[in-house]
Amino acid sequence: MKNIAVIGAGTMGNGIAHTFAQFGYQVNLIDILEESLDKGMKTISGNLDRMLSKEKISEADKEATLNNITTFTAIPEGVKEVDLVVEAATENEGLKLKIFKQLDENCAAKTILASNTSSISITKIASVVSNPERVIGMHFMNPVPIMKLVEIIRGYNTSDKVTSTIMELSEKLNKVPVEANDYPGFVANRILMPMINEAIETYYNGVAGVKEIDTVMKLGMAHPMGPLQLADFIGLDVCHSILEVMYEGFKNPKYAPCPLLTNMVMAGKLGIKSGEGFYDYSESKKAEKVSSQFS
Repeated sequence: MKNIAVIGAGTMGNGIAHTFAQFGYQVNLIDILEESLDKGMKTISGNLDRMLSKEKISEADKEATLNNITTFTAIPEGVKEVDLVVEAATENEGLKLKIFKQLDENCAAKTILASNTSSISITKIASVVSNPERVIGMHFMNPVPIMKLVEIIRGYNTSDKVTSTIMELSEKLNKVPVEANDYPGFVANRILMPMINEAIETYYNGVAGVKEIDTVMKLGMAHPMGPLQLADFIGLDVCHSILEVMYEGFKNPKYAPCPLLTNMVMAGKLGIKSGEGFYDYSESKKAEKVSSQFS
């Protein structure tokens, strides 16, 4: 397996492309917007510069990584003769189903089709593919080049061969793959999102302030980042979307998004990406300090 296509040049997509390219894979990074590709490549270059300044890589490593990535603005051209496609588009079921229909039409039958979805059913995604046994979840954590975990999700029809191939591939990226079955939220978000939602409820109910809640969790539970700051880092819209998928999947009120979270998302206060969430990121230096995990 040498040729990889990554769909989506956003935070997760460019991180996934960076990681594969750094380990010598040829990567086709695909996004419908040229400006998103430019921004994604600029992010990859900046992250490599930070690794270079910390002497984790050499200048030659940086150049080789960037040279391993080719950008495309259309799926058909970008997925020709690739061994694996990793979809990392927006966490929207309709969009992902549309993308996988295109992949089914344009990829070779041997190509493994993976989704970086954090909550949407792999079985549902695979339902639009003619041979669903080749569809699997490959849920990377943010920031991808640094975080070790890859949650590997088997759909109802995912084959043993595809699963073992992706587990082995993840290890070659110096990651730790953990296999999970296809239920809403999988493992990571089934545990994480209710905690974040409860932290928001705690703030919403006036039990304590934002900094106080995060301080309790950091100092009392040894979390590296408080749940409200983490929600800002993930994106409040993403948190809301995942909770809605889990609520719809389980029909259990404990997964229902807190009304405050819903209102903040409707108001466009999405966390770091919008400049304001539970914290104010309007000052560029402050946003950089909080968001960068490479410093």
